Amino acid sequence: MKVFGIAGWSGSGKTTLLVRLIPELTRRGLTVSTCKHAHHNFDVDTPGKDSYEHRVAGARQVMIVSGKRWALMHELRDEPEPDFDQALKQMAEVDLVLVEGFKKHPHDKLEVHRKDNGSACLWPDDPHVVAVASDVPLPDLDRPRLDVNNIAAIADFIVAHCHLKPD
Repeated sequence: MKVFGIAGWSGSGKTTLLVRLIPELTRRGLTVSTCKHAHHNFDVDTPGKDSYEHRVAGARQVMIVSGKRWALMHELRDEPEPDFDQALKQMAEVDLVLVEGFKKHPHDKLEVHRKDNGSACLWPDDPHVVAVASDVPLPDLDRPRLDVNNIAAIADFIVAHCHLKPD
């Protein structure tokens, strides 16, 4: 299973890029999953629903199964947050896991940089940024620069970089 990250500061367009990139990669015959790191307390459940009540009552894990999907929620309780490698082990085998966040983890990643975001680039301090997708030229860039709006070219780069064999 190959792992490739999409990194950048908040507001840079990581999610926007991912939701355009996933259909392009799956159209090419690849199986793709995503792993997103949240920096805040989040909840995928709804108060009042049975699964929420099970979890609040103290269940460590709650699985919800239907004819369309299943979800497994794991409540950490007093356990520490799992690191990236522990989280990845929980995922089913696919061709490619695209990672949003975990920007400090040493996996190869594409930085998303937009002029309007105003944030400093990550690539000068992160050797695991193997390319940058940007809407502006980056004259000092010492690795490939891709047009952030050219989804096919970004997919081509990821497929080649990860040595994937699409159908």
